[in-house]
Order: sequence, then structure tokens, then C-alpha cells
Amino acid sequence: MPDLTRPVYLEVRLSQLKKNLEAIRAHVAPAKVMPMVKANAYGHGVDGVAPFIEPYVDYFGVALMEEAIHLRRLGITKPILVAGGTLPEQLSLFAEHDLTLTGSSVELLDAAEKIARQTGRRIKTHLKIDTGMERVGVHEYEAEGLILKAAACPHLDVEGIYTHLANSELGDRSFSLLQLERFQEVLHLYERLSLPVPSLRHVCNSGGILNLPQAHFDMVRPGILFYGVYPGPEAERVVNVQPAVTWRARVSYSKRIQPGRPVSYGSLWQAEAESRIVTIPCGYGDGYFRRMTNRAQVLIRGKKYPQVGRICMDQFMVNVGDDEIGVGEEVILLGGDIRPEDLAEWSGTNEYEVLTNISARVPRVYVREW
Repeated sequence: MPDLTRPVYLEVRLSQLKKNLEAIRAHVAPAKVMPMVKANAYGHGVDGVAPFIEPYVDYFGVALMEEAIHLRRLGITKPILVAGGTLPEQLSLFAEHDLTLTGSSVELLDAAEKIARQTGRRIKTHLKIDTGMERVGVHEYEAEGLILKAAACPHLDVEGIYTHLANSELGDRSFSLLQLERFQEVLHLYERLSLPVPSLRHVCNSGGILNLPQAHFDMVRPGILFYGVYPGPEAERVVNVQPAVTWRARVSYSKRIQPGRPVSYGSLWQAEAESRIVTIPCGYGDGYFRRMTNRAQVLIRGKKYPQVGRICMDQFMVNVGDDEIGVGEEVILLGGDIRPEDLAEWSGTNEYEVLTNISARVPRVYVREW
């Protein structure tokens, strides 16, 4: 275990992330790859992940302008697309930090053109077409106005156009195909308007990469797939990726309890027989969800043991039965035979929430070789 003050940490295998990226790139070639590193690189720790992978990527994607500026402060020089909504008062920072704007409305393009003209700094822009997500972007039937406005903004570099798939991980691809059809109709507008199509057309998130090879276009945006997790059980396993994290802890207390003794808040579980209960110094304050109470399992010495009693903010308990498990023993909360899908099932959520909710007080330890 690394020399850490706290006996709980998230091991991040950077070499596995690189392997995942290589597998994705081989599958989508010759398309470019824009890994999404929003939400602290899906909980993996953007400070360690982004600088390591920068030589191997074409673009970075984030949700927030603040996330993009943080990447610049880390020394990242590759282009960064801010995919979320942007307010007009934020646009000067796009110019200052050379960030790529999601051009989601005529009004936003107008404001960006004004800022670019005033500052003398061109703003890279990707137009956003809403083909069915109903989140950010103009509808496909309103796209002509956005395209014409972009063409009339000489201080914007409109290098891209994209949409986002709502259901791409599902086996039923009918809605994704409808979205793709709508996007292609927008692309045909350029020919009708005698305008050049932006050089970076992109549609595919993780589900699209796997299920819709015809939609890879010029660039793809892997999110959870880059981190080694498939976006759903119906997604094609055509790219070989593996999770890159192991959540490790150590037993902080161990004792035997008598039959009938309840464990933790609310007395939701009690021992049916004399048992050894060990305490793990990690809880829902670290992102180990309270709603996994009496459902989760951990690995100790390669064997699965049940979590018992209410999960606390900073600790939880495990029933190891008759096994002699003492203080200092390593415990795997996530990794190996315990996959993100398992924690998602125990907590009634998805793998995205599991990973992004591992809190900042859990140290990230980066391993380059595995």
C-alpha cells in the first residue's frame, strides 16, 4: 500500500486507460478521439489522467468552462470542447484560454462574435444540433438559421458540428437511427446553401461507438468506455476495454460479536450466530453509497464478504463469519471480481454515478504499469 495518511485510496492504472484509448482508436479509425474528462475524469482524477493521456488524444471534452480552464492550468495544450451550456458573460474566458465553444444558438454566436472581434482572439466553435436529447442545441429543423449565422461570423472558427445520442447504448437502435438521419439532413443543408461542411462532424458517445459504426464520422467522444466500463448491458462488446481503478482500504477494527447483537444505526442487521465483524474506514461521505446497506460485498484475501448494518458517513462494517481477519488487512471495495456494475446494482443507479461520486477525500494513486 502506498505511504498514505488515510488507509483508503483509489488506485488508477494509467496504462490501462492508455490501452482502452488505443482499442477505441483502432475501432473508429480514421476518426479522431475526444475522451470526455468531465466530472474529475469520471472520478478517476483529472489531474493525473489528463496530462498522461494528452499525447495520445486529439481533443479533450468537458462539460463546464471551469473544467476546461482547470485543464489549461494543468498545462494541457490540446483543444478542449466545452459541451455544456455557456452563458454570454463567460465568453471572454473562452477567448482568453483558447477554449472551444458549443455554439448552441444564434444569440450565443452573436455574443461570441462580438467578444472575438473586441479581443482580437478567434473563438473555435462547434455547432450543436439537438436531434432528440432536448438539452442543448437548436432542433434540426431550425439548423439553417444557425448555420447561416455561423457563416456570417468572421471572427469565429467554426470547425465542428455535432449532436448527442440519447439512447445509443440500447439494443433497440430505432431512436438513435432517427437522430442520425436528422443529423445527416442538417449536413445536407451545407450543400444546398453552398457552404463548406465543418471539418469535425461528431455524433458518437460510448454507446454510439459500439452500436453505430456508421456514425463515427470525423471524431468520437468516448466517456465511460474510455474508463473501461461498457455503457449498458445491451451495448455491443466490440471494443476490448477494462476498468482502470481499484478502490482499496484496510480493516481498521475487528471484533467478535454474539448472536442477536445488532450492527450500526437503525439496528437493521443482527448476527444470527457468533461472528467476526470488521470495520472499514470508508462510508457514504467517500461515495460508498448508503443505499447499498446490507447489499454490498467486499473482497478480502480474494473472498467475498457481505457488508452488514447501515453504512455510515465514514465507516461501514463487514461480516467475515468465522474467518480471522484482523486490523490492517487489505479490503477491495471496487476492482477485480467487484465491478462498477455490481456497485450500480446494489445502489440502484448506473456505473456513471458510482464512479463520479467517489469523493475528493479519497486519495487517487496513479500507477503507470500494471
